[in-house]
Amino acid sequence: MWHPEPFIKHPIPATRWPTAAEAQGALWFSPLRVGRLELAERTWVPAMVPWRATDDGQVTPEVLAWYERFARGQPGALVVEATGIRDIPSGPLLRIGDDRFIPGLAELVRTVRRASEGRTRLFIQIIDFLRIRRRPEPARFFREYLTLTDRHRSLFPGSDSEVRGALAMLPESEWPRVLDEREFESLAYGERERVTDTHLPHIRELPQVLPDLFAAAASRAQQAGFDGVELHCAHAYTLASFLSARNQRTDGYGGTRERRARLPLEVFGAVRRAVSGRFVVGCRFLAEECIEGGSTVEDAAWFGAAFARAGMDYLSLSRGGKFEDAKQPRVGWARYPYTGPSGYECMPTVRSDARGPFGRNREATHAVRAAVRAAGRETPVVLAGGISTFEQAEELLRSGAADIIASARQSLADPDWFRKHRLGRGAEVRRCVFTNYCEGLDQVHKPVTCKLWDHEDLDQPDTPRTADGRRRLVAPPWDPDAA
Repeated sequence: MWHPEPFIKHPIPATRWPTAAEAQGALWFSPLRVGRLELAERTWVPAMVPWRATDDGQVTPEVLAWYERFARGQPGALVVEATGIRDIPSGPLLRIGDDRFIPGLAELVRTVRRASEGRTRLFIQIIDFLRIRRRPEPARFFREYLTLTDRHRSLFPGSDSEVRGALAMLPESEWPRVLDEREFESLAYGERERVTDTHLPHIRELPQVLPDLFAAAASRAQQAGFDGVELHCAHAYTLASFLSARNQRTDGYGGTRERRARLPLEVFGAVRRAVSGRFVVGCRFLAEECIEGGSTVEDAAWFGAAFARAGMDYLSLSRGGKFEDAKQPRVGWARYPYTGPSGYECMPTVRSDARGPFGRNREATHAVRAAVRAAGRETPVVLAGGISTFEQAEELLRSGAADIIASARQSLADPDWFRKHRLGRGAEVRRCVFTNYCEGLDQVHKPVTCKLWDHEDLDQPDTPRTADGRRRLVAPPWDPDAA
């Protein structure tokens, strides 16, 4: 993963564990009730992709075990991983694009209800994404993937097959001369569709297609028993790309902020109409894109106010994680949007600049929340990003930076950390060291685990392990009744 150069290696924050009485009086562990959103406490486990579904998107026993383990820590809310709204192959990622997925998702809901003793609200993040190809072998790119144009044909005489053969024989130094910018990118990184590719009918028609797809997915989520859905409008994916300042579509869905927000708002409207009045519909989007020409915190503040006025039940803020500055993948691999500077902003490590990695999204999220309040709305705002101590979380809430505090990596390191705090047993928390071992596994599509626990008790027969037997799949159990 990219990190600043030169970097400072930051220690993880010092902390003083609260007593049970202090935790009981803390804002972080107080209930939240705003509109449809009701939480027993303001702790939140955001969506993480664990790579445990079947190749056709079904829930597996490993998926159930993953979410059960988080639920045993009894967070206020748990968000299920980005789940595809289309019924198309997408590898071992959950899908919700057909009714056949409902039974497995319903079992997931029942599992979380049992494990959390009904304390945790369960949402599912629903997502659309455009096609991205793996980086091809150069010869294969020229022979199969490159769309020949008159410009290519003018460089070499002969049939199209002969033109392709001649292109394939060129040395690498000649590629920039014979390929335009997008063609060269497809060769060097793998082809990637953009929402601005309106010459392609299926891209041009996204505004007509997506509202119904998201609405149908949300309806299935409600049938499965979830408390709500989270619209994925963040990072490198379709709705986020419509929000981006780089979206210059000319069909009324790009350019100005109003037009860039139009499709996400139309999706929200369709989803809201498709579900009951009690069902929560929230949104995750970016406080900053952190790329050249991308959306800024001023854009995010405007979007936040617009989403709140439209009636979204909560706003969850992330940052960065874009394809535009991602590292070049190896041949045969696809681009991963968390390998460049914007990806670092999403998941900063202890190898950081002077700002450090802890609470890096604070100021931008605070600005979005301020805009929401200025618009006269009380919509809860969720803040995530390098938060791993009671003091951090409590100060962020009391300062008005957010209404709910989320933590992915610390929750992965210790799914019981919220509960340990409530019981006055914070000294037992397994603390994340923010080296992104977990992110490295995600990048290569391996089951995500934490280095702080994935080699414990591998000699025990009942330890759930990866297929190769080298890592355990869930954190070791914790018994709150143990002395």
